[in-house]
Amino acid sequence: MPETYRRLLCHEEHMTVAMEAHHESIVDVEVLNVTATGDDYARKILLRRQSDRAVVQFGIVRVNMALLSEAVRNEIEQQTRPLGRILVRHNVLRAVHLDQLWKIVPGEDLRQAFKCQKGESTFGRTATIDLDGLRAVDVVEIVAPVR
Repeated sequence: MPETYRRLLCHEEHMTVAMEAHHESIVDVEVLNVTATGDDYARKILLRRQSDRAVVQFGIVRVNMALLSEAVRNEIEQQTRPLGRILVRHNVLRAVHLDQLWKIVPGEDLRQAFKCQKGESTFGRTATIDLDGLRAVDVVEIVAPVR
């Protein structure tokens, strides 16, 4: 794995923080799809740099909302901020655990979002987030190809 991808993915921090540091820009969330059943909430997202609106990450997150305060749940459901920023902002006791790293060859939808060529590869990760010691969040995070 090239060093830039390793720095972006091989850590136990929120990807929001890593992406903002790498791109030297705040990132905004664009929610593509939401599924909510009982306490299970999932969303498919893109993170975009504020500086030029370029997509820097694709992600899927599944959250056990029962483990969050009402204020945190409400902010997640508003769909206006990345999950990592919400958890940091509310000072939720959390631990991010890197699960697996992946080499990704994007399909058509991701190629369009990332503005990359057919056959161009990138990297991603799966991770979990414990809240107050309980597994609460599962994530898939794929970074846009680094050029």
